[in-house]
Amino acid sequence: MLRHEFQPGRLVAGAFLALAGIIYAGDAGGSWETPWFVVIPLVVGGLCLAGIAAATTRGIRRRRRSHQGTATTPPDPQP
Repeated sequence: MLRHEFQPGRLVAGAFLALAGIIYAGDAGGSWETPWFVVIPLVVGGLCLAGIAAATTRGIRRRRRSHQGTATTPPDPQP
């Protein structure tokens, strides 16, 4: 399997959408009653948290790349 970058924003979004699916599955199975409007704030909040996590990750990776580029560049030779 090829390696890929870890993307926590997608993990958070997937977790909240899976939770919404579990809530609806429990309602459909008769385990509990869930009003239709309960899942909307859950999904919107999850997507907002996913966006924050993705933006934070992007900022951290951008900072690491800029610091790595300056540290590994050899100095110019004197003519």
